[in-house]
Amino acid sequence: MSTSPKILLVKLSSLGDVLHNLPIVWDLRARLPEAQIDWVVEEGYVHLLEPLLSKDGFRGIDRIIPFGLRRWKKNLFKLVTWKEFFAFRKTLQSTTYDVLIETQGLLKSAIVCSLAKKSSTAVIAGLANATEFSGYEPLSRSFYNQSVQVPKQCHAVDRSRWVMCSVLDWSLIERGDAPQFYPAQWVSSISKSSVEGLHAPYVLCFHSTAREAKRWSNDNWITLGKDLSARGYQVVFPWGSPSEKEISELLAAQIPNALVPPAFSIEDAFSVIAGAALTVGVDTGLTHLAAVLEKPTVEIYCDSPRWKTEGYWSDRICNVGDIQNPPSVQEVLNAFLKLLDQA
Repeated sequence: MSTSPKILLVKLSSLGDVLHNLPIVWDLRARLPEAQIDWVVEEGYVHLLEPLLSKDGFRGIDRIIPFGLRRWKKNLFKLVTWKEFFAFRKTLQSTTYDVLIETQGLLKSAIVCSLAKKSSTAVIAGLANATEFSGYEPLSRSFYNQSVQVPKQCHAVDRSRWVMCSVLDWSLIERGDAPQFYPAQWVSSISKSSVEGLHAPYVLCFHSTAREAKRWSNDNWITLGKDLSARGYQVVFPWGSPSEKEISELLAAQIPNALVPPAFSIEDAFSVIAGAALTVGVDTGLTHLAAVLEKPTVEIYCDSPRWKTEGYWSDRICNVGDIQNPPSVQEVLNAFLKLLDQA
C-alpha cells in the first residue's frame, strides 16, 4: 500500500458510537501521516468531528461528508430529498478511495461504502460478526471484500481498532496505547457555558437514555441530588425531549436549587460539560462525551454491559454498576468522592 492512501471512514451514528470511533483517526495519522482521511457521518453529528478537521499544521480528518438519511426518510417523496441525496453521492464520488473502513455493521453504512468511488485494488472492510448487545445486520457483509472477525465481547473503541488494524495488516493496538479523542489544546480552550441559570460549581446529571431499562431510578437521582446540593453543588438535569423534560422537572422539584436548563445542542454540550465540576450519567451519548473529554465523570450502568462502553482511558472516569446490576446511591457517591480527592 502507498504511504498516502485515500481512506474513507464510515460511522454514521449515534453520538456515543461516533465518539468511540474517533481514536482510529489518531491511529491512522500516527502510521500514515500523509494519508487522506475522509469520514461520512449523519449530519446531526458533524459537530463531533469538526475539532479533528485538518488545519493550521494539524492533520486529522481532511473532509467530513454529511449524510442526511434520518431527515431524508421523513421526506422520501419530496424532490428536494432526492436532489440532496444525489448531491451527497456526487460529493462522495469526487475522490477515489483505496481503503474503506466501516465499523458499524449496519446495512445503511455498508450501502454508503458501495456508493463510494473506489480504486481497482480498494479494500472495503467491515465487521464479520455481531458483538453482544450491539446492533448488527449480517447482510452488510455482502458489501465488503474483507470481513473482520472480532471478539463477541469487545469494547466499542477496541472493535474499531480491531477492524482498522486487520484491514491494514497491523498488529492489534492494545489498551496500553491509550486512545486519543480530541486534541488536548482544543479541549483546554473550550469556553465555559453561558446557558441560562447555570452557576458554578454544578454537577450535570444525565438521567435520560434511549432505553428505559438503562435508566437509574428517579428515587436514586433524588437522593443523590439532595446529597450533592447539601455539599454546595448546583444539580443540573438536562433533557432532549418533552418526556425527558418532564422527568427533569420532577427530579429538580425535589432538590434544593436544582436546575432544568433550556434545551441545548450537541455543539453547546461541549461548553456545558467543560464547565461542570462533575458529570454523572447513565450509559448514553452525552455521558460518553464527558468521558472522552476526560472531565470528571461517573458512568452508571444499569442494564447494559460495562465492558462495552466504559471509559477506561483516564483515572478521571469512574464506572459503576453493570448489566442488570445498577449501582446504589452510595456507590455513586463513593465514586464522586474519589474523583473529588483527585481534583
